[in-house]
Amino acid sequence: MPQLDLAHLARDLSRIHDAVITGGSPPEQPRALVARSWKRMLRLGLDPAGGNRRILSAEADVESRRHRSKLRLIVDELRAVLLRMPDAATFILVVTDAEGVILWRDGASAAQRQADGLGFVEGAHWSESVVGTNAIGTALAEEAPVQLFSAEHFETSQHPWYCSAVPVHDPSDGRLLGVVDISGPALTLHPAVQSLVTTAVRLAQARLSLIQQDQLSSLRKRMSTVLSGSRGPALVVDDDGWVAYQQGVRSQDRVEAPASDRTILIPGAGLCLPEKISGGWLLRPSGEIESSPVSVTLRQMAAQDVLEVDSSTDPLVIPLTPRRAQILAAITSAGSAGVTAAELSRTLYGDADHQVTVRAEVSRLRRSIGALLATQPYRWAEGVTARFGGAASSTS
Repeated sequence: MPQLDLAHLARDLSRIHDAVITGGSPPEQPRALVARSWKRMLRLGLDPAGGNRRILSAEADVESRRHRSKLRLIVDELRAVLLRMPDAATFILVVTDAEGVILWRDGASAAQRQADGLGFVEGAHWSESVVGTNAIGTALAEEAPVQLFSAEHFETSQHPWYCSAVPVHDPSDGRLLGVVDISGPALTLHPAVQSLVTTAVRLAQARLSLIQQDQLSSLRKRMSTVLSGSRGPALVVDDDGWVAYQQGVRSQDRVEAPASDRTILIPGAGLCLPEKISGGWLLRPSGEIESSPVSVTLRQMAAQDVLEVDSSTDPLVIPLTPRRAQILAAITSAGSAGVTAAELSRTLYGDADHQVTVRAEVSRLRRSIGALLATQPYRWAEGVTARFGGAASSTS
């Protein structure tokens, strides 16, 4: 996008915006991504003139969101990379959570003052449903990098801006963590901005992966020493359920995310009671429960899809969303051969283009049922027998 063409492009986009929003015939069609977003905004009844109510979280809520966000671990590195760019004197850096709430904002003072007038501030909810088509909200809606220039924004008050936003995913499980965005005066847009933000996000995700591996390694070294003289099966996992150390039991790489108020079923160990330790959890069999085979059954109960888990103890009943039921049905049908992310994408969406979404869905599912599912390919773990209330599919 040559710098000298920006003013002309802004005028052309303004004519397209005005025509589409008023139901007229535009001189040319907006980009497909923009057209999809504008259609969503019109369907929601948002005001293109900017009369939409802003939502601002309280300071305590913002602090809580920051504390829970893994992006806190790499926000300083994002600042170091992006705010040292030659054009950094004209733009601001914004980092949001997965709901589009702005957690951190930094950059040029003049641009920050202008952003204040838009409500583009820390704590503001910047999803499409609140402020219309914008790079942050649209990147969340599309689950893809988005750059918007001038009148590609839905609200006319945002037309003096450009925005380049890239989603950030947790490298350990594909879960969406939030969005990194660069925004500034429209006529200062540099052609390389989008690629620079994308590169910064990739570096940040790589850094998150290294941090997790370092934390697991530290946990493993510490707890292997602590447990060296103990007897019986034990697992040491981080707060998300990733296995750092195992003793006397063969586990998958991840179990259900532990909580102090409930036991976790581990194939080969039975029901385990989570004990909070520094940096994670220690899981050991609860009481005198012996290891036993695990049987799971997919069924409907009172019009609700559920997963019944029976390990010769009290059966567990886990409610399932329709999407999670579809995923487990596909995995069960595949038997011990399992199913890849591409195959699941074709089953759920009709094509192989939704593998990132599939991985995120399975990751969220594994946070609920953990070690019962194995990965690469997705399949029931060794020792688990799965069925649809009738014929069984065993992976033992």
